[in-house]
Amino acid sequence: MSVVDTTRLPLTTRRAVSTFGMSVLGLLTANLLPLMLIALEESLGMSVAEAGGVLTGSLLATAVACTASTRWAEGTRRTRVAQIGLIVSAAAFAVAALNIGAVATVAAVILGGAGVGGALAASGAALAALRNPNRMSAVNGLVNRAIVTVVLAAIPLIGITTGSVFGFVAALSLALLLAATWLPQAPVVSAPAEVATAAAPQSRAVTLAGVALLAMFAVWAISEDSVWALAGTMGADQTGLTDAGLGVVLSVSSAGGFVAALALIFVGDKLGRAAPLAILLTAGGALKLAAALTDDPTVYTIVLIAWNTVYLAAFLLFIATAAALDANGRFSGPSIGVYLFGSAFSPLVGGWLAQSVGYVGFGWAIAITSWVLIVPVVAIAALSTRVQRRERVLAAASASTPEVAR
Repeated sequence: MSVVDTTRLPLTTRRAVSTFGMSVLGLLTANLLPLMLIALEESLGMSVAEAGGVLTGSLLATAVACTASTRWAEGTRRTRVAQIGLIVSAAAFAVAALNIGAVATVAAVILGGAGVGGALAASGAALAALRNPNRMSAVNGLVNRAIVTVVLAAIPLIGITTGSVFGFVAALSLALLLAATWLPQAPVVSAPAEVATAAAPQSRAVTLAGVALLAMFAVWAISEDSVWALAGTMGADQTGLTDAGLGVVLSVSSAGGFVAALALIFVGDKLGRAAPLAILLTAGGALKLAAALTDDPTVYTIVLIAWNTVYLAAFLLFIATAAALDANGRFSGPSIGVYLFGSAFSPLVGGWLAQSVGYVGFGWAIAITSWVLIVPVVAIAALSTRVQRRERVLAAASASTPEVAR
């Protein structure tokens, strides 16, 4: 007879709206980066470098706030963390939308990034409370891509201004504030004393594995997003790809991400996480290297689309592994924040590598980064599967009824 997993909760409409909605909000600054740059340039008269610096500050504020608030986002406190973050985000981005002055707008954009970080930590922790981490991570990625695709198309039709761009983020923050109490809370399962004692060494191993996974996620983010940052210049310099051609490549690459997310939703936990991650990291490294080596625009286009598809699948499985390691969200909570740390420095690292050793050397460096991570990441992914099995054993061995969560 199969054991019902009472440690994690089934997905409901309310849990989906709150958890996935806050995840979308947390990544909006990164996803709306091109539009925010234009809004700051045209409304405040900033240069590209100045506007980019402001948004880098906002992204780093998100990363810092997300990782710093993770401890408070576990268990029942995640609702309060989300509410505080959403209030700060709504107020700050509303000020940025009003554009009452350069200093106030810049400060508001950075403060808003910090507020978003709190909501992102709560969302990441809540994701771990839901059953089937692979599928939930995939659904989260699919929702994110779908909403961002619509927003990126809609805002330019309205007009790219501080009011339309930052006003949308403020409005979404305010709307999600109403849904903050819907965030799922993981039930607490009480295990017999002898079971808990036997599990103590594994708990320490899980903590070390979780910390190591987050560190590797940041390193992997640098290697992946450096390709994204240099996609245009590398394509133009190496293959003669035009701006119009690059636009098509990036657009189709996004569609590849949809395919990856849909595939993971369909597969769920059937294949686990270890084997898929081994394949994806191997393929990802090879595709990054191929992109740096080719001088054919058609090959470059195909490789970049394939790489972006593999990238999103691996990204989602990193999140799923972090969620599977701890149902309270100890590692999935800070995961996106940690990723943003790596992402924020990727243009700097990628640019330095390309300038120092050329595109070929750059390709080898980022490919080797992916390949070096394979063994430790796969080992942690396998551990995450054992953790889920152990949760079911603890649930079955528990003499008390699990606390009912929202």
